[in-house]
Amino acid sequence: MTQPAAAPQDPKPTATGHGPVADAQGLLFGSAMAAFGITILTHLGLVTGQTAGLAVILSYLTGWSFGPIFFVVNLPFYWLGYRRMGLRFVLKTFIAVALLSLLSKVLPGQIAFATLTPWAGAILFGCVTGAGLLALFRHGASLGGIGILALYLQERTGFRAGWTQLVFDGCLFLVAAFLLPFDRFIWSLLGAVVVNIVIAINHRRDWYVAT
Repeated sequence: MTQPAAAPQDPKPTATGHGPVADAQGLLFGSAMAAFGITILTHLGLVTGQTAGLAVILSYLTGWSFGPIFFVVNLPFYWLGYRRMGLRFVLKTFIAVALLSLLSKVLPGQIAFATLTPWAGAILFGCVTGAGLLALFRHGASLGGIGILALYLQERTGFRAGWTQLVFDGCLFLVAAFLLPFDRFIWSLLGAVVVNIVIAINHRRDWYVAT
């Protein structure tokens, strides 16, 4: 009896267990969610942590666009990513950073907020950005910068990526405290905490079993 043909599969699966098509949509989804989060953040005049937070602060201080600053700030971290996480990880991260840099320039012209209170925006930013980062992590990428270091430490020591990022964010927010009005500082801190809680709770390698 003739056996039924096997269902088509995504060719050449990567080390994450996902194939190129799955990885492509994961990178696009993760970058788009992060760009949407940045759109919310900059609309409210808030900041965040990690290298994105550094890029946001520099964009406020200089008047330059977030996207190009974010792209340049991440460049020094690719060597660490290559040495510690491999070429595939660095290439995916480079693509994700480039997508975020591009989308963060495009989305503000496509989205308008009739009403968006700071506390609601901070929580929404944290949720969508956390979801975007989780998608990128699951597909073997990050948004560069401290994310590369955080993933490396989690792979090597088991210390959660979210907690590493929270420590870095604490240092960055010490600087932001002197630059922002108190209310915007508090709402910014809330958004960063939500991002890192989402990652710390949900980013577990044993939950990611691709089939």
